Amino acid sequence: MNIEQIYTGCLAQGAYYIESQGEVAIIDPLREVEPYIRRAKNDGASIKYIFETHFHADFVSGHVTLSQKTGAPIIYGPNANPSFDAIIAKDGQEFKLGEITIKVLHTPGHTMESTTYLLRDKDGKDHAIFSGDTLFLGDVGRPDLAQKAADMTQEDLAGILYDSLRTKIMPLADEVIVYPAHGAGSACGKNMMKETVDTLGNQKKMNYALRADMTKEEFIEEVTEGLLPPPKYFPLNVKMNKEGYEDIGEVLKRGTTALEPNAFEVAANETGAVVLDVRHQDDFVKGHIPRSIFIGLNGDFAPWVGALIADTGQPLLLVTPEGKEEEAITRLSRVGFDGTIGFLKGGFGAWKKAGKDYDTITSYTAAKAMEKINKTNAPVFDVRKESEYASEHVVNAENTPLSSINEHLTTLSKEDDFYLHCAGGYRSVIAASILKSRGIHNLINVEGGFGGMKAAGAKVTDYVCPTTL
Repeated sequence: MNIEQIYTGCLAQGAYYIESQGEVAIIDPLREVEPYIRRAKNDGASIKYIFETHFHADFVSGHVTLSQKTGAPIIYGPNANPSFDAIIAKDGQEFKLGEITIKVLHTPGHTMESTTYLLRDKDGKDHAIFSGDTLFLGDVGRPDLAQKAADMTQEDLAGILYDSLRTKIMPLADEVIVYPAHGAGSACGKNMMKETVDTLGNQKKMNYALRADMTKEEFIEEVTEGLLPPPKYFPLNVKMNKEGYEDIGEVLKRGTTALEPNAFEVAANETGAVVLDVRHQDDFVKGHIPRSIFIGLNGDFAPWVGALIADTGQPLLLVTPEGKEEEAITRLSRVGFDGTIGFLKGGFGAWKKAGKDYDTITSYTAAKAMEKINKTNAPVFDVRKESEYASEHVVNAENTPLSSINEHLTTLSKEDDFYLHCAGGYRSVIAASILKSRGIHNLINVEGGFGGMKAAGAKVTDYVCPTTL
């Protein structure tokens, strides 16, 4: 028996390759499926099953394409209703894979079809669970994503999740290994650990949601507390995962159309495409196509695209580092953005060489920014998350989180200079690009972000909750 976790850090997502005696099961595959097919071929094995733990919201699974290319059936747990052929397994149903067995444990709550797969070894001993978004390390799946589909409140779903955990998962032996679908950084939970594999026994000790003496009422309150609004692209990904999608090969073929600067400009004007610049933020600051949006490949690229562009049907034109075109298109397709119609041949250098207009972002080192801020008392806007800001922030800085930057446009002057910063410099450049595309150009980006400002002597404070009398 061989179990391999295939972890994709930029999505905080874990897919699984399980092989026994030449038979392979894939759990929650990524959109690009050729690596799974090649791996099985190299092992002298064949893919027998494709298991889906639920209809994923934060990425497009590769289940449909993988099934088409291998003939392996797609398996969901109870209550699933996909538009394509699939095995809708019953609770407790078992599937043989070589010498091992995979048992279906229906664990609704995150969604109503959510299912955990229990792997039993050749001797019939419980060995591991693939828990999807039911159980994370340090947390459990958020219960607010499936409210509309299930016609339930998040409290209703949380109560169901409580029952699932306590009747299906917590009774399992402590030595059972937990393989979740996501880790720290995913928007599918709140308090996930950075580790990606653990024992169930350790989770029973340290996961707040698995406390032995926890009442259902306490669970519902703690699991639903502090949930941020889900990214707007989540329902669109669910729709693709339920109804199917275009083969990623066709997406790549269309997206890797190389366009000379003139053709690129015409395409942008005629299609209404968003010009998405995925270079490093330092390069974007020095020069970029006017009104283009920066989201660099070196950061949490796909999640930020999903959060800020939102409409997966939006046509896109890419400005990339040389040789990174296919990577950018692949990573976009993982979250359902299949609308790339081409990229700038020769990159931004070709645009400048063609004599096209370009824009820049005024950017100061943290030390210079603090010197100017202290002299002019200019406004400072912190685009980090609310939780980051609450932990510690520059005195008098206003929190305008990147995820909701468009909601703060009216608070930003178009005349007087103001400063933007994040934690290290990536998100502030994204925010700056969005603001400049909205006609706000009197901004100054702080290089090095909050860390640099603190090191430069900025006065900082933590948030003090007001006292209720």
